[in-house]
Amino acid sequence: MKIATYPFVKRPESYYYEFYSEGPNGSIKKVVEYFRLQELEAEVFNLAFGDWDEDNHRINDLSISNNDDRDKVLATVATTVIDFMEDHPNAIIIAMGSTLSRTRLYQMGIAKVLGEINQGFEIQGYINSSWQPFQKGVNYSAFLLKAR
Repeated sequence: MKIATYPFVKRPESYYYEFYSEGPNGSIKKVVEYFRLQELEAEVFNLAFGDWDEDNHRINDLSISNNDDRDKVLATVATTVIDFMEDHPNAIIIAMGSTLSRTRLYQMGIAKVLGEINQGFEIQGYINSSWQPFQKGVNYSAFLLKAR
């Protein structure tokens, strides 16, 4: 990936990654965690991402950091996906934003590096009650990624 990323710390036993966003609002702890959806036979994981809420010890996926590093943060999340998939090559990852605007932001991020994604992964978008191959310019409500 050509976009700069932050270094991250990984806890493989819990599918947990953390890194720090650096910008005008200081150093902000970000967390990416993959949760297995148990009701399915396949290895399907939900990608959870957001600022770490130290008071409640959980990911806050509604916080707005405004740390002027959006692309670097999204690229770092994408790097955790690649790392996770190296350890779980049969996994299917499902992701969606906590709001419509965040889902749109993720969609724009995917579209920006779609050529690179397609080299090793199949990506689909959820629209009209079905999964379809990802296409630029289509507004999806969720995304699915799996290795080719």
